[in-house]
Amino acid sequence: MALTFSHATGPTTPPLRDTTLGALLAWAAETTPDRIALIEGTPDPANRRQWTYAQLYAESQRTARALRQRFQTGERVAVWSANRPEWVLLEFGCALAGLVLVTVNPAFRAQEVQYVLNQSTSSGVFVVDQFRGNPMLATVQQVAPACPTLREIIRLDDWAGFITAGDDTTIALPTVQPRDPVMIQYTSGTTGFPKGALLHHHGLANNGAHTADRMGVPDGGVWITTMPLFHTGGCVCCVIGAVSQRCTNVLLEAFDPGLVLELFETYQGNAMVGVPTMLIAMLEHPRFAETDLSSVRAICAGGSTVPAALVTRLEQTLGAPFTIVFGQTECSPVAQMTRPDDSVQDKAETLGGPMPHVEVKIIDPATGATLPVGQIGEYCTRGYHVMHGYFDMPEATAAAIDADGWLHTGDLCAMDARGYCTVEGRLKDMIIRGGENIYPRELEELLFRHPSVGSVAVVGLPDAKWGEEVAAFLRPAPGAVIDKAQLIDHMRQHLAPHKTPRRWFSVAEFPLTGSGKIQKFKLRELQQAGQLTEL
Repeated sequence: MALTFSHATGPTTPPLRDTTLGALLAWAAETTPDRIALIEGTPDPANRRQWTYAQLYAESQRTARALRQRFQTGERVAVWSANRPEWVLLEFGCALAGLVLVTVNPAFRAQEVQYVLNQSTSSGVFVVDQFRGNPMLATVQQVAPACPTLREIIRLDDWAGFITAGDDTTIALPTVQPRDPVMIQYTSGTTGFPKGALLHHHGLANNGAHTADRMGVPDGGVWITTMPLFHTGGCVCCVIGAVSQRCTNVLLEAFDPGLVLELFETYQGNAMVGVPTMLIAMLEHPRFAETDLSSVRAICAGGSTVPAALVTRLEQTLGAPFTIVFGQTECSPVAQMTRPDDSVQDKAETLGGPMPHVEVKIIDPATGATLPVGQIGEYCTRGYHVMHGYFDMPEATAAAIDADGWLHTGDLCAMDARGYCTVEGRLKDMIIRGGENIYPRELEELLFRHPSVGSVAVVGLPDAKWGEEVAAFLRPAPGAVIDKAQLIDHMRQHLAPHKTPRRWFSVAEFPLTGSGKIQKFKLRELQQAGQLTEL
């Protein structure tokens, strides 16, 4: 039935599983013990370690027993590392041991790591020596005296020394319940310092499974994982999603477009989740045209708005179904998603409908009233997937989750009569120019369609007369030159004059979160510091 108000509920299938992450892995190991579960996607094929599902479950149990030698049920244990198989073993090992895994961005520096370790009251941290020039082990040793709850620093490059303690099979593992907390994921910081979302087994196990199902990932397929594991896009959508479909997961240490293409060809990859910046980099790579991608069955993007032109280009280039996920860390993370059989127009212009067993509504931010369909307001969601709250932040939790269980996301969206939504931006990103609300997404979509534009972010800058002025930050497409006058003409053909950016900046690259989202607040900081070239 057609909706008149912006309140929709997702389907009741697939059913919710009353399970934990450890039980999900056990099911995959029991039903497909000899299937390859995990491959280390290193550049050198000779160094690509791999595990069957039986081996992955056995090693995860061994990890859990080793963890129980050092930590008590419910304690927080951090992992600070780029993607590697031991990270996956810790994800399932902590789940089996009744511990809460705290994920830390490999790009963090001393002050940020100290904050996360203290805010989460972590008892231990697993850390690599360094990654991309970041001296991570030395940093942890430096901040440890200022972290009163931290008693264990465990080196991931000495994994063999750590896991030997798990050989003692008399160590009992606890009974873990689906609603038990299992992970603290720190929000990726597009608007400021992160908060720790306390997530539970029930939310992660089902959300990962339902995302893979709606993507159309085949049972026993091959999943190329490029998303960082410290982010829900990696450790939930990719790792848990792959296990839910009993897939072979080919894990990259960090995104590299040429290596991704090689792994797709070598292992006949079927599925991938990526943010738009990753997908653009793959399309622009010199080897893209010569790579055999005929095995691709499901490509999914999320993490930021996906320009319509990119959706169309991917579908036409890959000849494979494309889907878009929408949500946030606080909802495990997917609340809304398109389907492979949606129309090209819906895939390009909407977020699809609510996920199974998920409610969505669009409200007036000022009054809280549910809006009629078609009107822009704040996106709220309710269901099994909502976090317990922000760890040890009751006031922030109360501001995010209301008394009726609705998570207020801060995203600006509109819903149509089918329950399909479009995203218009963030409440904090909305530009108010002379009393007029301007939504950056609309402008970014239009600019991205111009062939000279590789990537774009539209931001509001302070202005004495108008309150805020519209500014466009542009990265040129390969070999292209940005012509401001040409782009102004392009905008004026489609939009009201007051929406046309008045200030234009060229950037070689955007400041990104570890999950690939553009940090607009940093663009403002760089502009105000005079570090960007104005056209």
